[in-house]
Amino acid sequence: MSFLKAFGHFWYDFLIGDDWKIAAYVVGVMALIGVLVAHSVFGDTVTLVLGTVVLMLLFAAGVAVDARTSRR
Repeated sequence: MSFLKAFGHFWYDFLIGDDWKIAAYVVGVMALIGVLVAHSVFGDTVTLVLGTVVLMLLFAAGVAVDARTSRR
């Protein structure tokens, strides 16, 4: 049982890490990309670029919020 607990702890630290918000952003953007690809809203390349831009914007917003709250 100790092995399973250590294994689960490793994957939690590996995937979530220090900031759970970044993991949530990645999962959300991947879900958005999956929906856009499934419904063929845009071409695959446009969808990939759009998803990358959205992820980078969310990441920048999350860093800005964390920097603002840590300064106070």
